[in-house]
Amino acid sequence: MLGKSDRSAEKDPGKYNKSRQELIEQADESFISDETSEFSEVLYERLNLVVDKGQEPMRLDKFLTARIENISRNKVQQAIDGGRVLVNQKVVSANYKIRSGDNIVCFSDKEAIGEKIIPEKMPLNIFYEDDEVLVINKPPGLVVHPASGNYSGTLINGVAWYLHEKNKSITEETLPRFGLVHRIDKNTSGLLVLAKTSQAVASLAKQFFDHSIQREYVALVWGDLKEDKGTIIAHIGRHLRFRKLFEAYPEGDHGKEAITHYSVLERFGYVTMVKCTLETGRTHQIRVHMKYIGHPLFNDETYGGDKILKGTIFSKYKQFVENCFSICPRQALHAKTIGFIHPVSKKGMLFESDLPEDMSEVIEKWRSYAQRGMPKD
Repeated sequence: MLGKSDRSAEKDPGKYNKSRQELIEQADESFISDETSEFSEVLYERLNLVVDKGQEPMRLDKFLTARIENISRNKVQQAIDGGRVLVNQKVVSANYKIRSGDNIVCFSDKEAIGEKIIPEKMPLNIFYEDDEVLVINKPPGLVVHPASGNYSGTLINGVAWYLHEKNKSITEETLPRFGLVHRIDKNTSGLLVLAKTSQAVASLAKQFFDHSIQREYVALVWGDLKEDKGTIIAHIGRHLRFRKLFEAYPEGDHGKEAITHYSVLERFGYVTMVKCTLETGRTHQIRVHMKYIGHPLFNDETYGGDKILKGTIFSKYKQFVENCFSICPRQALHAKTIGFIHPVSKKGMLFESDLPEDMSEVIEKWRSYAQRGMPKD
């Protein structure tokens, strides 16, 4: 894993000085457990280094080892060999001699998975696979990767076993996180793309950073949205009091930029089915943004959608909603579509998955309710 770096390289090695807010957020992440440990949906970030004037020629791997905090030369060499380091937009070798004015881009792990990933045999719903990528349709309730409180039985434990059975040379060293480049919440269902090679990791990481990955979600939210479509722009960061939650900050003075586009698919009166397209990948982005505009996700326990927010006072309506909660005992959110440029063929790839049974059944119940209405007491 590449460490943190300053934004421009100086002639002499220097330490990266974290801001007070970054230190607070880093400390918070050390004790957040389960799905809320996911500070960002995207697992790689981009570090930019510009070589200063007067810099003497130096091997690239040596230069990066000196400039990036808490990184070994071996890790730097692995990143370079894996295509996760570009110089002037080109892949180069570790012995490349840097020059004044060179623009160096490193795609770096944002955080390491704390526990060693132990391969475990488990059923995987493989949507698509070739030599470079793996697309998996994740069921709700499955944690994506090991973290505090979930050291085994995660999706990536199953992926590790699957990949190792096909190629014994694949390890965490040769393929960091066994190709995981993004993630979705434990109780969100839908499509994930994973890399099977270092080249694919670099390509997908860059596409996520450039916001060129196409990701569309279907959600059931409380209320009847006024507009048929819209865009939500509000930073997302940890709640200032309840640090296991995330909050929208419209003024942008806290958190990180987040942009969600939404459009109405179907209206059912008290709830609405919407399509959400992500421009950024922040933790709980859709859940936080929809709550921010007054439409929490149906049965989202974390953000207040697990109680009746719209509707009548009649007991039969209350029973109807509680039955819906029982059918879909999680936030009604599905990662339906993922699209990307193939790392090798450079062809556009687009995959769409059907709604899982729990969401489909609840939506059908609301559709029937909207068409016929519920009998009153």
